[in-house]
Amino acid sequence: MEVICWGKQLGKQRFKCKNCGIFFTQNRPEQKIQNRYVWFKKWVLERHTYKTLTRDSGLSKDTLQKTFYVLLGQAPVVKIIKRDDVHLRIDATYFKQFCLLCYQDDEDGYIQLFRFTDGEHYEEIKEDLDNLIRLGLRLESITTDGHKSILKAIRKSVPQVIIQRCLVHIQRMCLLWLTRYPKHQAGQELRQMVLQILKIKTNNDRLFWIAGFHQWYEKHKDYINEKTYNIETGRYWYTHKLLRRSYITIKRALPNMFHYLANPKIPNTTNGIEGYFSHLKNHLDLHRGLTTKNRINFIKWYIYFSNEK
Repeated sequence: MEVICWGKQLGKQRFKCKNCGIFFTQNRPEQKIQNRYVWFKKWVLERHTYKTLTRDSGLSKDTLQKTFYVLLGQAPVVKIIKRDDVHLRIDATYFKQFCLLCYQDDEDGYIQLFRFTDGEHYEEIKEDLDNLIRLGLRLESITTDGHKSILKAIRKSVPQVIIQRCLVHIQRMCLLWLTRYPKHQAGQELRQMVLQILKIKTNNDRLFWIAGFHQWYEKHKDYINEKTYNIETGRYWYTHKLLRRSYITIKRALPNMFHYLANPKIPNTTNGIEGYFSHLKNHLDLHRGLTTKNRINFIKWYIYFSNEK
C-alpha cells in the first residue's frame, strides 16, 4: 500500500492513498485504510448495513460509502488452487441483469472459477473447463443439475470425468410434474418411488430401486405412451405428458444417478452451491441501489472473501 503526503489540513499532515485515492489526516493512514477495509469486509460478508457499521465503527455514513464505493471499483482476482482428485459442482444462478456461473470445489466450498454471462452456454462452459484443466485442476467428478449445455461441455472437454446428476433436482422436478395428489395409479406409484431417491444409501438399495422402476414402466407403459390425435391436422401428442416427462427424465439420468455409492466423496446433489447462491443473494439484497457494475463487483468481493475462510 503506497501513501504520499498531500499538504496539510488544520495543521495536520494530509495523506493520499495512491491505490484508492482516499485522503487521510493522521500519522498512520495505512492503518486507517486497513481498518476501513475490515468494515468493508463486514459490509460484504456479514450482512451489516451502513446503520450498524456507523454505530460500530464510529465513522460517518458518508465516509463509509465513499470508502466502499472506491473498493467496489477495485474488484479482486480469485485464484485457482491446483488440486488433485477434485469433485466439482457446476451450477448457475440468475439475477435480473445477468447470470452467474460458478465452479465450486466440494472439498471446502472454494469457488475455483466463475463467470458473468447471460445464460448457460456450451461454448463458455467448455472454455472454463479447458482453463481449469490447463491451470492444474485434476477433476475426478462433476455434479450438475443436468443442463444440456453443461453435460455437452463435460463430455467434450473432460470425457473421462465422472458425471453425477443432482438427485435433488431430479426429485424436485418430478414431484412438480406429478403433483402432490396424482389421479392415476401410475402417477401415484411413480411419486412414491421418486420420494425414495434420496434414501438410496447402498448398492442393494440401488438395485432394488432400479428394478422397481423398470417393473413400474412395464406395468404402465401403455398408459405412459398413450397418444391423443387431432383428426383434422393428423398431429398427435402424448396424453399424459407430465407423467411421461417424469419417466423420461429419470430414464435419461439413470446411468449417472448413483456414482456416489462407489465413491462417497462424490456429492450427489448441488445443494452446497445452491446454498452458497442463496446466502449471496440475501447479502446483496441488503444493499439495494447499487449499479449493475457495482452489483457484479460486490459479488466478486463476496466470492473473494468467502474463499479466504
